[in-house]
Amino acid sequence: MSEPTAASVSETQASVTDNTPVIPAIELRNITKTFGDVVANSGINLSVYRGEILSILGENGSGKTTLMNMISGIYYPDNGHILINGEEVMIRSPKDAFRYRIGMIHQHFKLIDVFTATENIVLGLNDGKYDLDAYEKRVREICDRYGFLLDPRKKIYDMSVSEKQTVEIIKVLFRGADILILDEPTAVLTPQETTRLFDVLRNMKKDGKSIIIITHKLHEVLSLSDRVSVLCKGRYIGTVKTAETNESQLTEMMVGEKVDLNIHRSEPVNTEVRLKVEGLNCKNPDGIPVLKDVSFEAKCGEILGIAGIAGSGQRELLEAIAGLQKLDSGAITYIHPDDGGTEDLRNKSPKQIRELGVRLSFVPEDRLGMGLVGNMGIIDNMMLRSYRKGHGLFLNRSTPSSLAEQIISELQVVTPNAKTPVRRLSGGNVQKVLVGREIAAAPTVLMAAYPVRGLDINSSYLIYNLLNEQKEKGVSVIFVGEDLDVLIELCDRIMVLSSGQVSGIVDPKATPTRANTMKEEIGLLMTSKVANPSENHKEEQHG
Repeated sequence: MSEPTAASVSETQASVTDNTPVIPAIELRNITKTFGDVVANSGINLSVYRGEILSILGENGSGKTTLMNMISGIYYPDNGHILINGEEVMIRSPKDAFRYRIGMIHQHFKLIDVFTATENIVLGLNDGKYDLDAYEKRVREICDRYGFLLDPRKKIYDMSVSEKQTVEIIKVLFRGADILILDEPTAVLTPQETTRLFDVLRNMKKDGKSIIIITHKLHEVLSLSDRVSVLCKGRYIGTVKTAETNESQLTEMMVGEKVDLNIHRSEPVNTEVRLKVEGLNCKNPDGIPVLKDVSFEAKCGEILGIAGIAGSGQRELLEAIAGLQKLDSGAITYIHPDDGGTEDLRNKSPKQIRELGVRLSFVPEDRLGMGLVGNMGIIDNMMLRSYRKGHGLFLNRSTPSSLAEQIISELQVVTPNAKTPVRRLSGGNVQKVLVGREIAAAPTVLMAAYPVRGLDINSSYLIYNLLNEQKEKGVSVIFVGEDLDVLIELCDRIMVLSSGQVSGIVDPKATPTRANTMKEEIGLLMTSKVANPSENHKEEQHG
């Protein structure tokens, strides 16, 4: 495969804008892949050109990842043809994909923490020599060429999530990739890091690289890509030029009908403190502090958002409140809604918390394992919870069976039946079952960690609506999210964590017209060094 030239890049742009015939960098013809009776991809036709960024959109289960896994050599198609620069090729392994200069950057990084960036980048290469200085020089050249910010000698364990992602991208570039596939590349990045990544991708596009991005974030698709291809239930729906479309049209292509993309946030009423957290400190199993003097209040009838880059203490905070994380110091006080009596929840088990009459529901980040038992059916997973009678979405709580059937119906869970092991369901359907079960417990405090991670548009907005309904019933909702646009639209207050500390609390309602500026402000708080975290709590109480 020849190196990209200025002519090839200009021709590609012509192909995208003027429909001038040009050979695609990669072309898929009638690609079909099945797993037993499930048709993951059916007759997919797709083309990507040199110097182009193509986004792939589709609901959960639409076949996006399966299709990309066939391009990158993880799967092999049952039928169809893959062409590179007009010539048919056989890609039976990731090694074959690299031979055709294809590299995929997955959501979950595959790096060795004790190695440097360069050592991870060259790991597995077999060129008969090992010249670390020469390798570091090549890494710096790649960084300079595309605008990456990376120290080649920095250890992985000292890196931010953004830096680790940079190592993964440089790893495929180092091996000569001309076609790059990125799976949800901005899922754990701050707005500033996302902007930097997009600048790098645009530089790579100018250099003639072909870039394919899988993402659920429509605003990013519209700002970055040249074209968008949409899949639905394993079938190809169509490709549109980004400049000629909008979020509503793309959503309609994905789900087959118009979807209201606005999150309707109601005003909090009769708010009173339901949960008070003061000075929480805890360490991980290695003795490293993960929560440092965390203090805040959660009020009934509001949604408190928690923002922060991955690993900033979000998981430990919610688990500490739920009785799943041991604390070194601090207090967690629950205020009963009936008589105003208080309970100290610190270092109490989930069972002890329930016995105190505390109605606390938790949708954990780990859906299978901490949330649901994968080998059990939906009905059996309902039996893991004790339910109370109450008003709301789920009116029939007489038996686990009837509750399971109602969750399946109300939340549109796709499953053969209520006895099907939940591990056989898609991630989106597992999440619906988990959220439905926790809401059915009629909580006064509902905590949800990344409840829409990996979900499609329809499922995500269903979850947002459920959280809003709980808020309107007076429930104190704590929502950990990674999409700042959603946090700003959905939440009444947003608490930002940075390295286990509260770096600030912002009020999205105070300045509804400056969402972009607020995103930048939150992004800075997510990476800030907190000198005195207790001051933030004082501002919250008195500001």
